[in-house]
Order: sequence, then C-alpha cells, then structure tokens
Amino acid sequence: MKVIIQVPCYNEEATLGTTLSELPRSLPGIDEVEWLIVDDGSTDRTVAVALQHGVDHVVSVPRNKGLAHAFRTGINACLERGADVIVNTDADNQYCAADIELLVAPIFRMQADIVIGCRPIENIEHFSATKKLLQRLGSAVVRMTSRTDVKDAASGFRALSREAALRLNIFGKYTYTLEMLIQAGQLGMTTYQVPIRVNGDLRPSRLVKNIRTYVFRSMGTIFRIFALYRPFLFFVALGSGPIALGTLLLLRWLYLRMSEIPLTGHSHVPSLIVAAVCILFGFQLWGLALVADLLSANRKILEEMQFQERKRRLGEPQEAPRIAAIQGM
Repeated sequence: MKVIIQVPCYNEEATLGTTLSELPRSLPGIDEVEWLIVDDGSTDRTVAVALQHGVDHVVSVPRNKGLAHAFRTGINACLERGADVIVNTDADNQYCAADIELLVAPIFRMQADIVIGCRPIENIEHFSATKKLLQRLGSAVVRMTSRTDVKDAASGFRALSREAALRLNIFGKYTYTLEMLIQAGQLGMTTYQVPIRVNGDLRPSRLVKNIRTYVFRSMGTIFRIFALYRPFLFFVALGSGPIALGTLLLLRWLYLRMSEIPLTGHSHVPSLIVAAVCILFGFQLWGLALVADLLSANRKILEEMQFQERKRRLGEPQEAPRIAAIQGM
C-alpha cells in the first residue's frame, strides 16, 4: 500500500522546510510513503526548498489559482502516481505530522473512506474568541448539511482512500474543506474523525484574511453544494416561505371580508394581489424542485460514468455501474 502526503503551497519558502522536516517517511503497515507538493504559482524559493528536503514529486501550476484548485490538482497527481491513500496537510506546519498515522489507520483498516483530523479548537491560543465561535457554528451547519458528525469541518488535515478521491469533485475556487465534507456525506461515504495535535503559529492564515469575507464565502459554498446535491429539498424550502406568507395574507383578507369589519373604504385588494404573487412564486419554486430533482438524477449517472472513466484512464479494474444505488439516492 502506498501513501502520498500532499502539501499545497503558495510562497511557503519560510515555513515549508519546517513542515517537510517533520513529515514521516514510514508508517505502520504501509509499504511506501511519498511526498508531493503542489506549487500554486509561487514566486519565491518554495520549489527549491521542497527539493532540498527530498520531496518525491513536484506539481507546478503556472499561476496562482487558489487553495481549492491546488488541492484538486494534488489529488489528481497522487492518483496518477498510484496512491492508495492520500494525506493532505498545510505548508505552514499547523498540524502535528506525527498524527498522520492516526489519519491513515482507519482507511488502512477499511473502516472509513475519509478521515478528518479534528483540532482542539478551544485550546488553540492564536485563535481569537470570534474565530473559535465561527468554527463551532460553521462546523454545526456543515454537520446538518452533510449528514456527517465532523466537529472540525475547516480542518485541512485529512486522509482519503483511493476510491473516495476518484469519486470526489471539487468545484469551488476558494476552499475545499467544507465542499468535500458536504459532497462526501451526500455520496454516502464513510467519514471518520480523529483528535489531532497542532503546532505553534508560524504565520497568519492566508485563507481567513477577513472574518466577514470568509463567513460569506463559506456560506455561499454550503448553499451551492446543498442546492447541487439536495435540489428537491432546497427549492421546496425556498418555495415554502412565499407560499406561507401568501397564505397568511389570503386568510387575513378573507377574515376581513367575511367578518364584515368596516374597511373604511378600502377593499384591501393590494394585499390580495401580493398574496397571489407570493403563492404563485412559491409554486414556481416547487416546480423547479421537480425539474432540479430530475437533473440531479442525471448528474448522479454522469458522476458514476466519470468515476468509471477515471478508473479506466488509470488502468484500474472496472466495476459494474451502481445504477440501482444511484436511482435509490
């Protein structure tokens, strides 16, 4: 069994050496452990530092395209290089490399498809109270949306089985952490979590430069992925609000008319019109729910075909398509 540890990098000259110096070269029960960095358009000596520390593979992106793209590029590169398990860690040495063994073990024992390393958020000194609160709230939202039980949804310290990596599709450009969990939950993958340790802060986070921007982008990712993988429920929920409001306005108008309360010369027709518009708009959204659900079934079939095509391209044994499972989702 081969494990490849991938490290997405963007101008990490100052911290990459420390990170690589602590990565393991062997793991219990694993035949090979290799290192791969994804150079996301760095303009400093990131690649030179990586080579000096004995990195096995360097994948370079011509210009900076963001963390999600670097993660996706690394996953594809690890698959092409025969990885059975892919471990992702950050270049700023945030995560304790000795805990990689904990990430890999559940996959090695075939207990999980994806393993997330959960940080002790409350004990991290360089996290502000606001950031800790947002971490808890964000993780709670992801748990409800993804139907998983991961306590630290934003953790980038994670391991994937080969099949999980073949099935996942990361669409976003900002970050992969939330999207990957939601997608894994909707695809029925077994997600496991293990407690991990963290190291001291070597540099400020580049992803969370502004808390408000991070929250808005993260919420956008959650809504987009939820709409993609649970479209029927998404559009039914959106349509239920206008229908409820329109129904209340309609009942109010009927009450006023039937109780013969003096209307002071007003027929309240505008309220009736607003009620009709709200109800009509809500039913249109419900109609979209049916259309989106049909498109979702087609997307699942396309995803299965993509999975089989990836396996064929990588020279792996083909499986019978899971049509029955797809139709039952």
